[in-house]
Amino acid sequence: MEVCFFLAGDAARGHSAFDGTRISRLQSAAREVEGLRRFVLHLPSGQDTRAPCCVTQWYFDDLDLLEAALDTKGALHAAADIIARCASNVTLRQQAMAVRRFIAPHRHRPDALGERCTYLVSYEGDAVDFNAWLTHYMTNHPPLMTQLPGIRELEIYTRIDNRSQLRHARATAMQRNKVVFDDLASLNAALASPIRVQMKHDFDSFPPYSGATPHYPMRSIYSNLTQE
Repeated sequence: MEVCFFLAGDAARGHSAFDGTRISRLQSAAREVEGLRRFVLHLPSGQDTRAPCCVTQWYFDDLDLLEAALDTKGALHAAADIIARCASNVTLRQQAMAVRRFIAPHRHRPDALGERCTYLVSYEGDAVDFNAWLTHYMTNHPPLMTQLPGIRELEIYTRIDNRSQLRHARATAMQRNKVVFDDLASLNAALASPIRVQMKHDFDSFPPYSGATPHYPMRSIYSNLTQE
C-alpha cells in the first residue's frame, strides 16, 4: 500500500514565510528524495487564521522507501531543514500514514500540476473501537464525499508505525482526510451543498470518538519531480 509522510508546522507557533524562491528550493530538494512519487505543499488559504503554517505530503510506494529517506543520510533531512527555516518560530511534526485513494467523478489527471484548494481534516483523538470506527467510516462516508460538487481528489489516511531519524516531534492523528477542489470558491460551494448535509447526518452516527477534528482550507501546490 502507498504511504504518505506528513511534515507539518504547528499552527499555534508561527506564520508561514514561504515565497516563490523558497517554494522552488523546497521543490528542488524534493527531487533529490529517492523513491518519492509525489510531493504536495499546502499553505494557508487565508480563510482560517488557525490553519497550520504549512503541511507537506511526501508519497512513496512502500514503507521501506520512506524509511530510507528518513534515515540519517536520507534526503528528507535537507528538505525538512528548508521547511523549518521557512516558517519562523514553528514546531514541525511528522507522521507516516497509509493512503486510501478514491475515484472522484471530476478528478484531474494524475500528472496535473499547479495549484488547487484542499480541505484538510484530521481526527486527532481516539475511537473507543477503531475497527468499528474505520469500518463504518469507510463504508458510509466516502460514497458521500465523492458526490461533493466539483471534487477533484479524495484520499483518506490511517496511521502506521515507522522508523525515522528526523528530530521533529511525532504527530499521532488517528486518521486524516484530503478533499481537493479547483479553488476556494469551489470548496465553499461544496461545503454549502446538500451532500454536506448528508455527511453531517452520517457524522452523527459515527461510533464513539473523542478528540479534536480540525478542518482547514489550504492552498495546495503540486510539484513536478522530474529533473529540469
